[in-house]
Amino acid sequence: MPKRATNHSLVPSLRRTRAAVLAAGVGVTAVLGAGVAAAADTKGAERSVTASSVGAQAAAQAKAAQHAKQASAKKAAQAKQAAAKKAAAWQDPVENYRLSASFGLGGNMWSQKHSGQDFAVPIGTVVKSVHAGTVVKAGPNGAGDGPAYGNAVVIKHANGTYSQYAHLSKVEVRPGQAVGTGQRIALSGNTGNSSGPHLHFEIRTTPNYGSAVNPVNFLREQGVRV
Repeated sequence: MPKRATNHSLVPSLRRTRAAVLAAGVGVTAVLGAGVAAAADTKGAERSVTASSVGAQAAAQAKAAQHAKQASAKKAAQAKQAAAKKAAAWQDPVENYRLSASFGLGGNMWSQKHSGQDFAVPIGTVVKSVHAGTVVKAGPNGAGDGPAYGNAVVIKHANGTYSQYAHLSKVEVRPGQAVGTGQRIALSGNTGNSSGPHLHFEIRTTPNYGSAVNPVNFLREQGVRV
């Protein structure tokens, strides 16, 4: 029998096919690797975005909390300032008045010059403390300063001054009592050496007669428009 001839042309073809297959495999691997890498990058980016969002939210909450804290502190400071301002305030002793006899006025109505400022008001007008303080005198006979004052009240204030209210129809406080700015302390009248219904008002450097200063000037220095 004759020998079968070997087809040498098939050898290169098989080699080429094998190389193509190997190359294809490498390509697939590369493509798959790139896909896995891309997927990993996507997941990493997602984690990065999530972490960034959480951080931003935490920062916003911290900022809001700081603003709330600052607003609360500001409100407390304003309230404290308002309270301090109210405590420091001075005011007129009566409302709806007309100024009559002034401080230092001379005449036969007084043994010496007039020691206060008169506020002409009807009998029974509410008399208020011009500033916070403590009552040191209260009662008839000028509360110890003499019958010319009629019923009277003297209040000591924290700055070392004293306010006096005289010719009252009714005294509504007692010695030792603490009073606030604007607190009702008496009713105006016409008692003592008085020519008509009014409130006699003094600012003194001591609780006693003879230490008075100009009360209108004093109140104006405290910001009261008398």
